[in-house]
Amino acid sequence: MPSDVENWKDELYGTDIREAIEEFAASGWESIPEDEHDAWFERFKWYGLYHQRAGQESYFMLRVGPPSGVLEPGQFRVLAELAKEYSNGPAANPEFGNGWLDVTTRQAVQLHWINLEDVPAIFDRLEDVGLSAVQACGDSWRNIVGCPVAGKDEHEHVDAGALADDLHDTFKRNEAHSNLPRKWKVSVTGCDEGCGQGDINDLAFEPAEKEIDGERVTGYNVRVGGGLARNEPRFARGIDVFVTPEQAVDVAGGISGLFRDYGNRENRYAARMKFLVDEWGPEKVRDVLQEEYVDFDLETAGEDLRSSYSYNAGEATGKHDHVGVHAQPDGNSYVGLNVLVGRIGADDALELADIADEYGSGEVRLTQRQNVVFTDVPDENLDDLLAEPLLETYSPDPHPFQRGSIACTGTEFCSLSIVETKNRQVRFSRWLVENVELPEGVDDFHIHLSGCTASCAQPQIADVSLRGMKTRKDGEPVEALDIGLGGGLGENPQFASWVGERVPVDEVPGAIANLLENFADARTGEESFREFVAARDDDELADLIEPEETDYEDPYMHNTKRTWYPYADQDALDESPAPATPDGSPIPSDD
Repeated sequence: MPSDVENWKDELYGTDIREAIEEFAASGWESIPEDEHDAWFERFKWYGLYHQRAGQESYFMLRVGPPSGVLEPGQFRVLAELAKEYSNGPAANPEFGNGWLDVTTRQAVQLHWINLEDVPAIFDRLEDVGLSAVQACGDSWRNIVGCPVAGKDEHEHVDAGALADDLHDTFKRNEAHSNLPRKWKVSVTGCDEGCGQGDINDLAFEPAEKEIDGERVTGYNVRVGGGLARNEPRFARGIDVFVTPEQAVDVAGGISGLFRDYGNRENRYAARMKFLVDEWGPEKVRDVLQEEYVDFDLETAGEDLRSSYSYNAGEATGKHDHVGVHAQPDGNSYVGLNVLVGRIGADDALELADIADEYGSGEVRLTQRQNVVFTDVPDENLDDLLAEPLLETYSPDPHPFQRGSIACTGTEFCSLSIVETKNRQVRFSRWLVENVELPEGVDDFHIHLSGCTASCAQPQIADVSLRGMKTRKDGEPVEALDIGLGGGLGENPQFASWVGERVPVDEVPGAIANLLENFADARTGEESFREFVAARDDDELADLIEPEETDYEDPYMHNTKRTWYPYADQDALDESPAPATPDGSPIPSDD
């Protein structure tokens, strides 16, 4: 039997949802029938709208996903203006205030505290500058990720940006591919570094070269079935297919169609491409693609050109994350800025837009490490750009503990998350910077904090992986984290080994400090942390984690999932001011 979600989608899905959103917006939040909330909220995702969690009724998150994270001149400014005007909630965040935007691990931007009544105006503002929230969420083609500096990088073999744009233009609003069994995540990589992170996507195009009819052709090898979600991570598997840039869109459509027709629509947990690849094997995927979905002969895979694949690779040195000053082939430079946990205040975002306009082309690009990049900076502008006071906060040369920090949304807004994440990771990183020295020769160290097993912070591919849990301490229920070690992508990708369970959150910084001290004592030569972990079994690794209380103060030890907003002075669910109208007036309940 089809799931409830499939039945809701059969009734209404795709571009027709826009009209329903506008009708509800005109009538107000309370016009959505309460017994139909689940159905409508599921449909709204297709237009980038997620309803926020319990206690935040009437408020939404809005996601905007530009392909490969490329925001053309003027677009980042509009997102900052929208954050300042519309992304203000009934309580302030103690680290970030009120009104900000989040850069995600899929090169998108998220705005929170959005009122449904304001959505049509926001959509119009986005569309005026060529942006859209279409299919930013929902069971269809999500934002296409890829090399964030495609076309501006000295290491690329093929223009990944052009293919990402072609895929975006072809499959967004494409009715034949708008209703898939689940989300569909696609990556395009054109460079040595592998910064498209194809390993963890449903469909990945990786740079490759092949001799065809006596001529060396540069294009892409195709892999399928990667993903991190829940406790079922998979690396994408090759299907022995090479495509030219001209063939890539047709092959992408064929594989999307294959998933549409054969993916599981009865069990949403199993409705991902990785499980279909598990069931069929890569060989059958290739055979069915050839026989049923592509009308030309598929070439066998070519030579992989990611010879120095190093993005998120867990190396001890060499950061490869686009932060810092880097040469462009045209003689200009791009400058990557670290955005701690991806969050930028609206006023800061407006100032960053000014800086991008003044010193570069005005283009701003987003990376999968939640950072921003300014492109097209002439040499004569570099010194003045780097001297801007705001770059003390958004640094091109941050400390490794801050450079390597990633966090998902957490219980601040997400109904799936078990623990608070963003502020916690900010405070973790500060404590580590002030109290812990990295071992000699280690200048690249990643710590990812995900609030649950959905893995939005990509914890399985970090040096230290943190995952939200609960435990008891001194007889009281408290927030806790599982600890994993040694994950990373690169030439020989590996997922983290989960070796620490339910560590109370106030003991986690001490555990990381002790872990690094033990690593420094036991490592061999210049062994990287990832190499160190790979050489030891889980029991040995567990002994290296020694949880310890420190002077680190975590004010969110209590169960933030049971609050309406973790940072509110009165945070109990029954203290929530929601639902409310856009002016903040409470909406009376039906009873």
